Amino acid sequence: MNITFTDKAMEKIQLKLSDSSGKQLKLKYDTEGCGCVVSGVSALWIVSEREEGDIDISTNLQPLLMEKTKQVFFDEKMTIDFVESANSFMLKSPNQILNPRMSLVDKS
Repeated sequence: MNITFTDKAMEKIQLKLSDSSGKQLKLKYDTEGCGCVVSGVSALWIVSEREEGDIDISTNLQPLLMEKTKQVFFDEKMTIDFVESANSFMLKSPNQILNPRMSLVDKS
């Protein structure tokens, strides 16, 4: 799996991470409140440490954490962009838009 951040996305993320020394980014497939595991929503989290079962995903910014068991919900090649008009991130692949309004949440 490979994820590419656009220049806009990298700029926004680096602003958030500049206040978070030693923190890591995690692409989370969040199912809380969704009722079913297949109804999850992707989100970017800033975390202080990796959890058991997390793997590193290659990106052009820094390695991104992801729960190994949640890989099935994502595509092999994805892009994370920042959409100014929506003031949010967008997760997309060549095949689809996985989340047009993805949030960046500090969970550390």
